[in-house]
Amino acid sequence: MKRTIGLFAAVFVLAGLTGCSSYLEKTMKDNPEILYNAIKAHPKEFLDTVNEAVELAKAEMQKQAMEEEFKNRKEPVIEEDRAIFGPKDAKITIVEYSDFQCPFCSRGYDTMKALEQKYGDKIRVIYKHLPLEMHPQAMPAAQYFEAIALQDHGKAQKFHDMVFENQQELNEKKEKFLDEAAKKVGADLAKVKKDIKTDAVNDRIKKDMAEAQKFGFSGTPGFLVNGIAVRGAVPPQHFESIIERLESDKE
Repeated sequence: MKRTIGLFAAVFVLAGLTGCSSYLEKTMKDNPEILYNAIKAHPKEFLDTVNEAVELAKAEMQKQAMEEEFKNRKEPVIEEDRAIFGPKDAKITIVEYSDFQCPFCSRGYDTMKALEQKYGDKIRVIYKHLPLEMHPQAMPAAQYFEAIALQDHGKAQKFHDMVFENQQELNEKKEKFLDEAAKKVGADLAKVKKDIKTDAVNDRIKKDMAEAQKFGFSGTPGFLVNGIAVRGAVPPQHFESIIERLESDKE
C-alpha cells in the first residue's frame, strides 16, 4: 500500500512539473488495474484509509459549521418571569429546547448537570419546550412544568429534574406520575390542574416551539450556548470547548 501511495504521489508531482493537470486522470483511466490491484492486495488498509479520510472530512465540516455559528449567533427571547436554572447574571447562557419524554433529552439533561457541576455560577440554563408528537406525555409534562413555575421557580426546577431522572415512570404511569411529582416538589396540585389549561402556560410552550423551529431545531435536544447552536445529545466536552472559547474571546 505504501508503494502504491508513493506511486500516486509521484504521479501528482510529475503532473505538477509538466503542467498537465489531466495526467493523473488519464493514467488512472488507462491503467485502472493499478488501483484495483492495490485494493485487492490490501483491503483492510484501504478501508482504514477511507474511514480515516471520512473522519477527517467530518471533522473539517464540523469545524467550518462551528465557525459559521460563532459568526452568526442566534438571539433567543428570555422572559424575565420564566424559570432559570442558575444565576440570572451568569456569563454563559444555555438555552435548551427539549422534550420531557425524549430519551436523547435525558442524555442532554445529564450533560447540563455535568456542566453545572463544572462551571457553577458561570452558567445558567433556560429550559424551553419542544414536545414532539411521537411522545404523548411530553406536552402534558411541559404544561405541568410551566404551571408549577407560576407558583415557584425552584419547585419547577425540582420537577424538571424529577421527570428526567424517572423518565421510565413517566412512560408507564403517565399523568399519575406527573401528579405525584408535582406533589413531591411541594406544588399545589389543584392549582396546577387549573393552570395547565391557561393561556399563560400554553402560549409560552407555543412560543418556545415556534422559536425552536425558527432556529432550525426539528429534533430534540437542541441548545444555544450564548447564541451558538448545538444540535443533538452531544457529550459535555463539546460544550466545554465552546465555553472555553467564549471565555478566551473575552480576555
